[in-house]
This record gives sequence, C-alpha cells and structure tokens, in this order.
Amino acid sequence: MSEKNREGKRAARDRLAEERERQKSRDKQRRVLIVSAAAVGVLALAAVAGLVAANSGDDKETSSPLSAPKGANGEDQLSIPVGKDSAKSTLTIWEDFRCPACKQFEDTYRTTIHELADKGQLKVEYHLATIIDGNMGGSGSLRAANAAACAQDAGKFTDYHDVLFQNQPAETDDAFSKNSKLIELAGKVDGLVTAPFKKCVDDGKHDSWATKSNKAFQDAGLQGTPSVLLDGKNIFGDQKNPLTPAKLKAKVEAANKG
Repeated sequence: MSEKNREGKRAARDRLAEERERQKSRDKQRRVLIVSAAAVGVLALAAVAGLVAANSGDDKETSSPLSAPKGANGEDQLSIPVGKDSAKSTLTIWEDFRCPACKQFEDTYRTTIHELADKGQLKVEYHLATIIDGNMGGSGSLRAANAAACAQDAGKFTDYHDVLFQNQPAETDDAFSKNSKLIELAGKVDGLVTAPFKKCVDDGKHDSWATKSNKAFQDAGLQGTPSVLLDGKNIFGDQKNPLTPAKLKAKVEAANKG
C-alpha cells in the first residue's frame, strides 16, 4: 500500500473518531437538556401543588362557618354574658380552661362573682382563650372552650364553666382533649347531657369561634390568663395592691355609685 493511501485511511479514521466524539457530545448535551427540563417540570408541578394547597387552606379557613354560641355578644360575638343587662358594672374575664392560675382565680372569686351577678350589681363577660394548647401542646383548651360554648347553647354555661375549673387536670395532663371526658363532666350539670350537646361537642361546632376568641386575646395585648377588667380597667395582677374578694365587692359598689 502506498504512503498516500495509508495517509488517506488515517485521515478517514481521524474524521470518523472526531465525528464519534462530536456525536457523544451532542448526546450528552441532549441528556442534560432532558434531565433539566424534567427537573423544571417537577419544580413547576411542586409550585402549582403548593399554590393549590395554600389556596385550599385559605378557602377552608375563610369558608369554615364561624358558629357563635347562643346569646354571645360583643365584637364578633366573642363574649359570653352572665348576669343582668341592667347591671351598671361589667367584669370582663379572659380565661383558659387548662390554666392553673385561672382555676386559682375561680376558686377564690367564684362565690363573690356569682353573688354580685345574682344581685344585679355586676354583669360578667367571659372570653375564652387557648394559650395553654400553644404553650404545652395538645388541644384541651380548645376542646373545653368548644364544650363550654355548647353548654352556653343549652343555657348552662355558668354551671358547666364552674365544673370544668373544679375538675381541671394538671397543666401537663391534656385530659380535656378527650370529648368523652368533657361529656362525662357535663353529667355533673343537671340536664346538660343531651343528644344535641354531645353532637355539638363531638362535631367541634364552636371550634372556629374559640380559635377566633383566642386570636382576639392575642391581639388585645393582655399579659396572660386570667385577665380581669372592671369596666375596662385591669384590676387583677397588681402585686403591690392584690385583689381580694372584699376589694372586688368594694370596687363594684363604688363603680355602681359613680
């Protein structure tokens, strides 16, 4: 074979090798583009899915009916009134059924508050919070608030409210998260355990209302529960001048005279 032919074959082989390398490079680029497109597609789908989920959550929150208990009043119907409308003074109480300090307040002032309300000297507005659920975990504050609102529907809020505080579990014990426990305690209130009450508790009829009530508590900038205001003025929690049942009576009498 002549030298010229041998050089021609080498040139042909070199061109073939170069073509193969170029083809490999094109194939590699094609694979990269395909993978990249697939990745973009996945991200796009994820973004759409996230948007749908976010919108679904918003729709659920806004479309969920906020069912206030019967007789609730005040802004957004977040207050449960107890006592006579003709009473000159109003005691506003923010409480959480899992809150130990709220139980202590109730054990100390329950009799005095009932006495003043029964005599028509004081109207009480109860607002329910669920801060212990957030602090300790669980859902007992929310479940108990819903059950108390169900008792309000039945016209037995005060009695059931007192029973819940009298039977409050330890703060770390989320016993009130069980509807069966709340219904069991309702048995201590004459005539409260009925089919409508049990359904109201089990269905969480007033959950959205209780959640909104807790949001109102947070927005109010109050220091904690219990927060107790007489005619809009905070009268509880002053260490230098602690409130007593006798002082509460005196404050109400003075406010009524004024």
